[in-house]
Amino acid sequence: MLESLPASGSVLLGTAATLAIVHTVLGIDHSLPFVVLGRARGWTLRRTLSITSVCGLGHVASSVVIGTAGIGLGVAADSMRWLESARGELAATLLIGFGLAYAAWAVWARLRGRAHSHLHAHADGTVHTHPHSHDGEHLHPHDAGRSLTAWTLFVVFLLGPCEPLIPLMVVPAIAGDWMLVAGVVAVFGLLTVSAMLVTVALAFRGLGLAGIRGVGLYGDALAGVLVAASGAAVLWLGL
Repeated sequence: MLESLPASGSVLLGTAATLAIVHTVLGIDHSLPFVVLGRARGWTLRRTLSITSVCGLGHVASSVVIGTAGIGLGVAADSMRWLESARGELAATLLIGFGLAYAAWAVWARLRGRAHSHLHAHADGTVHTHPHSHDGEHLHPHDAGRSLTAWTLFVVFLLGPCEPLIPLMVVPAIAGDWMLVAGVVAVFGLLTVSAMLVTVALAFRGLGLAGIRGVGLYGDALAGVLVAASGAAVLWLGL
């Protein structure tokens, strides 16, 4: 395919490939939430990668739709860049909120599930205590809202922009080369999702090889804090 393109087209596709990999690998929010939530919730690697791929496709598709609509309507590149920046801030903020809410829920559920004592008085005057817990009420985070976590991640990634993609689409669109636009989208999307899958798989397997199958009694709370931290890193550190 590259041999049939002009030099500028080959350069653009190479740039799209490079930016897709770099922006995904350096973006901690593209991998960390899937790894820590997958481990905390006991997902298999296959399930974790399935959720990652769906979120990655939504992540790319939303920017493609906005970029295509903007180009078709003649919206200035600067305006679309502003919109993508605003979407990025919104997605990072939602990731922080989701992480903190998840951590708070995990702590609450763990505390509610702790064994405690009840005082019992009998008619003959005997008083005794016995341990009791609310485990039977299924309050542990693993037992409720399994799909909610995946859907929340999908919504966050659907709102999250692929910042380099729209400018890459605009360049050939101005020249009316829609085949090159499609090529840029295909290369960028394929490598973005692939890089997410590889990064998540390596980190997930790495934790397994290190003997970290789960993340402890308060693993869900830790996972939530790390998810929030990844959002904060994007919002305030630009990672």
